Amino acid sequence: MKSLMSLNHKKAGRVRQAALVLLVFTLPLFLGAWKITRGRDINPAYVEHIQDGKTKKHEILTLFGDPDEIDRPTTGTVYIYKSFRDKEVLPKRQRKSLGTIQDSPYFNEDWLKNKAAKKPPGKELASMLVIRFDRDGETVQSHEYRQF
Repeated sequence: MKSLMSLNHKKAGRVRQAALVLLVFTLPLFLGAWKITRGRDINPAYVEHIQDGKTKKHEILTLFGDPDEIDRPTTGTVYIYKSFRDKEVLPKRQRKSLGTIQDSPYFNEDWLKNKAAKKPPGKELASMLVIRFDRDGETVQSHEYRQF
């Protein structure tokens, strides 16, 4: 009886271990996918904290995280942050009925309606923050924040 209980206990331990390994490997994938679909928001209150000539790179990284794009011209480093929002869906335009077409048994008006309705709305740029650093790469030279 004792060996049967220890066998079930070992089997349960292996199942728990396999579930934990699976969780460890899939959790980053789900979190990364969430970031890609959601995007990031640029907080305007954080932008007000930026002072040209005073704010350091580590403060920018603390407030906004890693930039979406990094450009390295000869004048210094440029960080670009972008936030996106869902595009507004325009109201559907009422189409005139084409009537029933009897020429072909293969034509169906519903086919046209379904084909037009399959386009996803997509994303559009909501705001953008461009931060230019001095040649030393540590101090903010200038910054520009735009909302669209």
